[in-house]
Amino acid sequence: MRQIDHHIVGGAGGSSRFADVLDPNNGGVQAQVALGDRAVLDRAVAAAKAAQPAWAATNPQRRARVMFDFKRLVEANMNELAQILSAEHGKVIADAKGDIQRGLDVVEFACAAPHILKGEYTVGAGPGIDVYSMRQPIGIGAGITPFNFPAMIPLWMGAIATVVGNAFILKPSERDPSVPVRLAELFLEAGMPEGIFQTVHGDKEMVDAILDHPDIGAISFVGSSDIAHYVYNRGVANGKRVQAMGGAKNHGIVMPDADLDQVVNDLTGAAFGSAGERCMALPVVVPVGEDTANRLREKLVPAIEALRVGVSTDDEAHYGPVVTQAHKDKVEGWIQKCADEGAELVIDGRGFTLQGHEKGFFVGPTLFDHVTPDMESYKEEIFGPVLQIVRAADFESALELPSKHQYGNGVAIFTRNGHAAREFAARVNVGMVGINVPIPVPVAYHSFGGWKRSAFGDTNQHGMEGVKFWTKVKTITARWPDGSPDGGNAFVIPTMG
Repeated sequence: MRQIDHHIVGGAGGSSRFADVLDPNNGGVQAQVALGDRAVLDRAVAAAKAAQPAWAATNPQRRARVMFDFKRLVEANMNELAQILSAEHGKVIADAKGDIQRGLDVVEFACAAPHILKGEYTVGAGPGIDVYSMRQPIGIGAGITPFNFPAMIPLWMGAIATVVGNAFILKPSERDPSVPVRLAELFLEAGMPEGIFQTVHGDKEMVDAILDHPDIGAISFVGSSDIAHYVYNRGVANGKRVQAMGGAKNHGIVMPDADLDQVVNDLTGAAFGSAGERCMALPVVVPVGEDTANRLREKLVPAIEALRVGVSTDDEAHYGPVVTQAHKDKVEGWIQKCADEGAELVIDGRGFTLQGHEKGFFVGPTLFDHVTPDMESYKEEIFGPVLQIVRAADFESALELPSKHQYGNGVAIFTRNGHAAREFAARVNVGMVGINVPIPVPVAYHSFGGWKRSAFGDTNQHGMEGVKFWTKVKTITARWPDGSPDGGNAFVIPTMG
């Protein structure tokens, strides 16, 4: 059976524990991945410490050229990477390619390293005094990434962390580890020195080793909120810089004037695409007014019933299986919970099977109506192909729902009214807002990050926020006396003179 090992300097080996990598389409075991420990991490960190000073001393233009070459290699290997990703995760090929491309968008941003690393300079801050700042790398950073985006999120972290001069150690999900290993191989092929981008596999033992390692200065995490909170607290307690992105329960507000045909088209993709396994999915729709709700439901039902669920290699499928049997059971448990709480189960996706793939982890599209804010199934993240309708009487009631929810990742409003959209965007208590955009993931040169229990830490992913996270600022105040008698006067801070 195929074995997936760590990608670290000097080779891996030595692991005594392994985890099964499943094929979500049929439930079978397709590979085994090594689960590392502190000893494996120590080897990776030692290699990173040896390589990082020279990499940091390499000028930003040369580091950017590695990113340019890496981008070309990923594009040349796109089909292979998408097939590997799809086979382990279960998302259809088109979604797999989108996963990779959104990671490449950040690689493109990283290619601008010579520009984004320019500091600030003030001439004449005082008599003969200049003040300037520079951004320097942290040293060694680590990324702990989830199963649902095995290419995009590692690239969000790793591209910026390395291009600014750090060494980076990636701990991807053990559920779909092959693409992260392949990315590490392509970075080497692109000219990145050994030790700068390494991949280690593991479970909680490896996560804790990363959080506790004294030579790792910064950690970026994406996963569930409870684990994000744990990672943030333990990392910060160990003196590390930490950004930890958690779960979500994103809402889509539908105003009475919205184009409902467009809304339905957007909702079917945003709620059910990638089987709903993404933190920027749109699992809650909030029609404003009973008439809007009834008209929306009338259009939603046939659109959802027309969705095609298939194996990940089915080009005509809208989405494939969820990642594991355990996750399928969890999603179906939430469906039962929501029904037990009194919501109307309009379309039931449980019990969905495909001929020849009866052991696959498939969940059919599910629709609930008359969901209320007091229901646990509304309060918590389901992370599956389940859409809940929560009816709101008016704009203020609709605005209140995402604003008061424990999660604050993304939200969208659908309307033709510019004033309503502007008011909503300004007032809603959520980190990322879409106006007639169902999944408001910012472009790579802006930053990604939610509020409340969707994010722990003060700095967002990618864009200039990412550059700030992976660097530290040093500010220099320099005096160059002109040699005259007055040049020997005692130094006075400019703001005190």
